[in-house]
Amino acid sequence: MKQIALILFVAVIALSGGIVTKRLLLSGQQSDVMILPDFNLPDSSGVQHSISEWKGKILVINFWATWCPPCRKEIPEFIALQEQHAAKGLSFIGIAIDEREAVEEYMKSTKINYPMLIGGNNGIVLANQLGNSVGAVPYTVIVNQGGHIIYRHPGGLSGKQVLEIIKPLIK
Repeated sequence: MKQIALILFVAVIALSGGIVTKRLLLSGQQSDVMILPDFNLPDSSGVQHSISEWKGKILVINFWATWCPPCRKEIPEFIALQEQHAAKGLSFIGIAIDEREAVEEYMKSTKINYPMLIGGNNGIVLANQLGNSVGAVPYTVIVNQGGHIIYRHPGGLSGKQVLEIIKPLIK
């Protein structure tokens, strides 16, 4: 009888611990909403751009590299979405975790219709500040018109996935 009581006691403690842990993790995700910090990065011409240039828009900020196959796979879908929804306040911004020369070479063969900034090592630091704790490439952050980061995604994203997230924001 004592054994059964002990087993039940341990089970209740374990269940309670699991429930508390789950609530803490979920509340951490909900309170993880942050305002996009101001930052400046150069484009491939060396001209510095502040993220505040796109204030008030829906931003899809995509950290990528020319050597990354999943990055190159998602870019054509991003180009299509930018073309379809730019007039509705959507702006994709690419931040290349790469050298300027490699990005320029890639852009010659790809008609990217959104701003491309050169992040290099500063881009890696910025991606980490925006929640990329695992150093994933690609890494995408979606920001609403108020400047709040509403979605973070390590790894490739399809155009369909992006559209599902931004659809409620598009006017």
